[in-house]
Amino acid sequence: MMHFFRTHSRWRAPLAALAAVFLLHTNAFAIEQASTLATASGTLAGTLTLPSKTAHAAVVLIIAGSGPTDRDGNNPLAARNDNLKLLAEGLADAGYASVRYDKRGIGASAAAGPREADLRFDTYVEDAAGWIRMLKADPRFATVSVIGHSEGSLIGMLAARRAGARAFVSIAGAGQGAADILRDQLARQLPAAMAKQANAALAQLEQGQLTEQFPSALGALFRPSVQPYLISWFKYVPTTELSKLDVPVLIVQGTSDVQVLVAQAEALKRARPAATLTLIEGMNHLLKPASAGEPGASLAPPLVPAIVDFLNLTSK
Repeated sequence: MMHFFRTHSRWRAPLAALAAVFLLHTNAFAIEQASTLATASGTLAGTLTLPSKTAHAAVVLIIAGSGPTDRDGNNPLAARNDNLKLLAEGLADAGYASVRYDKRGIGASAAAGPREADLRFDTYVEDAAGWIRMLKADPRFATVSVIGHSEGSLIGMLAARRAGARAFVSIAGAGQGAADILRDQLARQLPAAMAKQANAALAQLEQGQLTEQFPSALGALFRPSVQPYLISWFKYVPTTELSKLDVPVLIVQGTSDVQVLVAQAEALKRARPAATLTLIEGMNHLLKPASAGEPGASLAPPLVPAIVDFLNLTSK
């Protein structure tokens, strides 16, 4: 099924009372409290957002994208946008609890960050799976679903399978594997001879082998300390992994996203024909209307209703 949203509608689930501990922030729709996940290699910090009047709610784990992106969707290298915080508040308005968290090495989870040479993509996946398991064991919550944005889409689909989530939502998730995405980017930016060298290095990493044969100008990309991480990341191809995920799936993609194109969402849909594909007209990678031109703008109006409609059908 494919939906193409042009108008704004909002569904509200029934609400009943739920107490909050360690209160941080409240508004008309939500209560926020601190949440932590203890792991063998450090504690991860997050925020639990609760609807103001809910008993035995469905809860959603929200996973941020790549780089130093924090639990709220903010990157210190860019203007503040709070997209994941706004998403959590929108879900609370509709009766859904959520947890969003700082990845290890980021924000309040900085102390849990390993040395670069010791980091693996599976570390992020197992962290997300740990949050899912913790939420499943919490008697306050009826079901646990997962939302992954950008790189968080791949992390989320793997974690949802490992830990047994109820449903999965991919927002602006790639369909191609990371190595192929890098190939495409480098082919557009490099002279042919240098791109050929880079492709050879990528091929070695895809085979699980460290390499010293790469263009010196690309030392930041292929530095030895990051190669083990790249190897661990390259082995996962989103289309392949999504095809293995035996839960309801929603694929959401903005038509004005210049970082992840609609073709990537369509590839995910082909890999999982039973999934629902929702294209949101004019939404950019920050989940905002591209026409707004402001990182601080509200979310694209159809986004939360599209997710809530899906959760209403799958997570109760």
